[in-house]
Parts: sequence; structure tokens; C-alpha cells
Amino acid sequence: MTTQAQGARVGEAVHGDAGPSSGRLVGMAMMFGSGLSNQVGAAVAAQAFPVIGPVGVVAVRQWVAAVVLAAAGRPRLRAFTWAQWKPVLALAVVFATMNLSLYTAIDRVGLGLAITLEFLGPLSVALAASRRAVDLGCGLMAGAATVLLVRPQPSTDYLGIGLGLLAAVCWAAYILLNRTVGSLVPGAQGSAASAIVSGLLYVPVGLVFFVHRAPSAAALAHAATAGVLSSAVPFLVDLLVLRRVPARFFGLFMSVNPVLAALVGLGVLGQALDWVEWTAITGIVAANAVSVLGAARRTQSFPDTARSASHA
Repeated sequence: MTTQAQGARVGEAVHGDAGPSSGRLVGMAMMFGSGLSNQVGAAVAAQAFPVIGPVGVVAVRQWVAAVVLAAAGRPRLRAFTWAQWKPVLALAVVFATMNLSLYTAIDRVGLGLAITLEFLGPLSVALAASRRAVDLGCGLMAGAATVLLVRPQPSTDYLGIGLGLLAAVCWAAYILLNRTVGSLVPGAQGSAASAIVSGLLYVPVGLVFFVHRAPSAAALAHAATAGVLSSAVPFLVDLLVLRRVPARFFGLFMSVNPVLAALVGLGVLGQALDWVEWTAITGIVAANAVSVLGAARRTQSFPDTARSASHA
């Protein structure tokens, strides 16, 4: 699953400035660690599904994210105007829906496929903003790969696929809303406020759910660990990474997440993919990589235009 920092930065990934070259190797190692942490967190969460289900896991994860981001962002909630609250509240609803749909999809179709479907969200945002022929080709490649992933079979879980695509729509909306929130609310206060509201939304849901489905200590520990690994660690690490590496590298490395998810799903959960599914994942990853690299070259060729576009 994607994190607060990742969601906010993907849409900007092709426009960033380069960090110090001496820190790039460290930054790339941190990016790998952040991505691996995110996917391992999702795999750990999946181990709690048999006891408390995706709803219980997401509730605990939202609470952990709210605490961590509130401490990091320190939002001054009383100072927010209604114009600021509107996108913050919308972001909170999208964040809550995105995680629930993703984790339910992971429960039904597996980690690798669910993350790959969700990844179509930021890829669609990046491609929709472009008029280049190469990006049209990337869109067609991603579309063909998606058809491979959702091809009808006797064992196809259409609800799980639909939930993965819903998570993709939510991630796309999350990116666009984050841009709005970032322009209206200083620092990380907007993201922190949305995490707090999202966590509060899950308080009655979690209480009712846990009354009818008593959690075990192990299940709660798995869910809390998922909150740390998939929310806290990536959020904090990504903020540091973007000071060390060019943002185009950050955007390019985001492409690796579906592959990491598939490998973690295989290694931790024993969820093996067939060659067709691996081909589809490779196609979606390649489409994003080509789009990001092409946009980076365009930014270098037309820096003033790109800089203006990044603030539009």
C-alpha cells in the first residue's frame, strides 16, 4: 500500500530538483528500504486477516498512522479555515477508503496483484497530464497489461479485482487532493489532519467490529506492526530521501513496488504468480518507468516550462 508521503509525491516526481550527488547511494538504499518496509507491512497485516479481517487491520493501521502523523505534522486544527478543511476532509475519506479497499483486495487476490492494480492510480494521473506520443504508448501498454491481470478465468475473483481498481481510483484522487491540501495548508499539517480524521472515522467502526469479532493479542500486534511499517517508516524515510536524490529517481523507484509486493507475497505469504501475471506486472512497471524517464528528459530540456507546470 501506498503511504502518505508517496501519495503526495508521486504526482510531483517528474519535476523535482536533484539532491547532493554524494547522498544518492544512501538515498537509493533508503528508497529500497522504504518500499520493502511498505510491502512487508502489508504482508504482516495479511497474517491478521483470519482473526480480525481487513476491516480490523485497517482500523488499527489508521489509528497508528494518525498518532505518527499527528506527532510529525503537529497540525494546528483550530486555525484551519473551512476552505482548508474541505479538501482535508475529502482526503481523509479517500485515505480511509483506499486502505480498506486495498487490504480487502489483498485478502482476496493476493499482495502482488492488489498492489499492481492499485499502482494504476498514480500511473493514470501521470499519463493523463501528458500529451506526448510516448505516454500514449505507455498508457496502451499499461492497459494491455491490466487486461492480462483481470482476464476472465474460472477462478477469477472479480470483487477482489474491483476493489484493487477502486484502490487505484482512490490513490489517483489522493494525489490530486494532496496537491490541493499542500497548496492551502503549510508543511505536513494537511496530511496529518487528514490522518487524524481518518483515524477518528475508524473508531466507531473498529469498536463495533471488535465487539463482534474479538481480536487476539497477536492479531493486534500484526496490525500495529503494519501501521508502523506501511505508514510511519515510509512517511519519515521518504521525506529524508527526497533531500538526497533527484525526484525523477524517486518516481522511477516507485515503479519497483509492484515487483517488491509480488516477491514479498511469494516469500512471506507463499502467494505464487504465474508467468502471465508476471508479464502483466512487468508491463505496468515498464510503462511507468518509460513515462517517468521521458518526463525527466523533458524537464531537463525545458526547465522553465516544467517549473511553471509543477506549480500549476
